[in-house]
This record gives sequence, structure tokens and C-alpha cells, in this order.
Amino acid sequence: MVAAFKMTRKLLDAPALAAYSKRDIRTAGVESDEQIRAVLKTYADTVYHPVGSCKMGTDPAAVVDPTLKVHGIRGLRVVDASIMPTLIGGNTNAPTIMIAEKAVDFIRQGR
Repeated sequence: MVAAFKMTRKLLDAPALAAYSKRDIRTAGVESDEQIRAVLKTYADTVYHPVGSCKMGTDPAAVVDPTLKVHGIRGLRVVDASIMPTLIGGNTNAPTIMIAEKAVDFIRQGR
């Protein structure tokens, strides 16, 4: 991450891009690796969308059944991206909406 920070700064300081930069609002004066790590800890974020912590299925490792009900806990469903077995190739927003809409159908049907 420190190396990537330094490379990004080098690219942004290049004459072709420097003209578009008005001022450095977060990293001005940040030079040492220790300072860079501190900035990264403060401002870096991930766009990773966690999935898979509440596996759906009928096997012993599954947390929820195919109607999203938690095995062994009456009246509780999981209705989010955690039921997806793996991270999909795109954004998780649309599949999560689909999961929610399917849950609504299950609930309305009394399933």
C-alpha cells in the first residue's frame, strides 16, 4: 500500500496531471513511510462486498434454508448478501435486492 501510495503521488505530480490538481487536502506534507501508513489507516477503504457468512442450503454447514429461515431458530430469516455462497463478478446490490424481493414472496406465502 505504501508503494502504491508513492506511485500514485508520482503519477499525480506528473506534468500531464499536475495541472488538474488544485491542492492536496489530505496528504500534504506526508513523506515518510510511517506518515503514509497513518494516512492509509485513516482514509483507505475497501470496496469489497462481504458475502457467504450465512450459507444457504440443506447441508449441515448451511445457516439458512432455501426460504432464508435460519436453521434451528424459529421466526428468524437472513435477508442479505451473506447468503450468497461466493462473491459475484459484479456489484452485490442487484442480487441483494432480488434476495429481499424473494424473501417478501416467502413471507407473503407463509413459507
